[in-house]
Amino acid sequence: MSLDPAIAARLKRTGDGLVPAIVQQYDTGEVLMLAWMDDEALHRTLTTGRATYWSRSRGSYWVKGDTSGHVQHVKSVALDCDGDTILLKVDQVGAACHTGDRTCFDADELAVNPK
Repeated sequence: MSLDPAIAARLKRTGDGLVPAIVQQYDTGEVLMLAWMDDEALHRTLTTGRATYWSRSRGSYWVKGDTSGHVQHVKSVALDCDGDTILLKVDQVGAACHTGDRTCFDADELAVNPK
C-alpha cells in the first residue's frame, strides 16, 4: 500500500522529497520537535498510529520510540493550507528530544529585544 493519491497530490515537498513535520503534544499544545516525512513515512504514520519519520542523517525510516521507548501515539495529523508542512498531534511518552529533554525547544531560548 502507499499514501492516498489525494493526500500525496496536496504535498509540496523539498527537492529531496521531504515535508517538515511539526510535532505537538495533543492536550497541551506544547511543541515537541520538528522532523521530516516523505510519502512513505506519512503513510506509515496514518496507518499505524505511530509517528514514523525519515532520518536525513541516517538515510532511513525511524519509528519514534522503537529504540528509546519514548513513543509518540498519534492523535491527529493535518496539512497546512499550502501542503508544505505537516502537523502531528501526539501523546508523547517520555522525552521527545534525542537529548533526553521533554521537548527539543526548551534548551536555548533566544532573547527578543524589539526596538
